[in-house]
Amino acid sequence: MERILVSSCLVGRPVRYDGAAKPVAAGLFERWRAEGRLVPFCPEVSGGLPVPRPPAEIVGGDGAAVLGGTARVVTGTGADVTAEFLRGARLALAAARRAGARVALLKEGSPSCGGARVYDGTFTGTSVAGSGVTAALLRREGVHVFGEDDLEAVETLLAELETAS
Repeated sequence: MERILVSSCLVGRPVRYDGAAKPVAAGLFERWRAEGRLVPFCPEVSGGLPVPRPPAEIVGGDGAAVLGGTARVVTGTGADVTAEFLRGARLALAAARRAGARVALLKEGSPSCGGARVYDGTFTGTSVAGSGVTAALLRREGVHVFGEDDLEAVETLLAELETAS
């Protein structure tokens, strides 16, 4: 059975920067939970950041640029939290590997977990195409990354992976 690394906030854990959760209420998601497929993980908390915490955005690029050392993650007051985001990304990858998860279902828009879009670093609510730090590292290491609105695509990939195994 394929396991799915999933952002903790999507399973209802109140770990987001504002102390909230963003639970997914969908039949497929609940079936995966019941099957024991889900491996909840919050890279920001695991990386050492508190709940609640100041919002953070990537300045100078996206998560791939942070991994490459050409961008950083900062809070709205300018505090550099890049090290915590990198630590959390490495720990997320380790959790995926321990669980044998080749698929990740992550919170879109997050500077850690965003798979297709992140905020642009201006703290104006403007999003741009790009990945968060954790999503970029997981992708680089061969994990298939999806956002919470891509459940059908995850289901299709799970079927393909399980048929091939």
